[in-house]
Amino acid sequence: MTVRAPASKTTRPRTGARVAAVQALFQTEQAEESAETVIDQFTRHRLGDVPDAGGFEDGRVPDAHVPLFAAIVRAAVKDQDRIDAMIAASLPADWPFERLDPVLRALLRAGTAELGMADGPPIRVVINEYLDVAHGFFAGDEPRMVNGMLDALARRTRPSEFATPPEAPVA
Repeated sequence: MTVRAPASKTTRPRTGARVAAVQALFQTEQAEESAETVIDQFTRHRLGDVPDAGGFEDGRVPDAHVPLFAAIVRAAVKDQDRIDAMIAASLPADWPFERLDPVLRALLRAGTAELGMADGPPIRVVINEYLDVAHGFFAGDEPRMVNGMLDALARRTRPSEFATPPEAPVA
């Protein structure tokens, strides 16, 4: 699985963690490996800056924030049945969950898991980050689908963050 580097030239360790989490979740599904096995493999071989080891094009994520990466992967795998049910419920009735591209499934699982983290960033940050990640993996309509689905999932997961604050009185 090849991913293009995020558009920004500055290092973005949290974005790197999310890219790596999508790759790791893809691997857990395709290779039927445990989350801990994949986290260990990624931490030893694919994350961090190793001289002459390549970058995004070679499947490495040099600037990933490892604690966030591990937290996303663990949360997504631990709650996978619930997360998959939420994703499936957000799909059109004629689009079965199994029909999703495996990378798109991994991306939605990671995003949904992060939306469910009590100590996670604001939902707008999560959605924007996974939209950036989606653009790294897909050139078609998939990023729009990710945006819409994560927005719908966020509204169910953290509805209070969508409440509009009362308007201040005009003086």
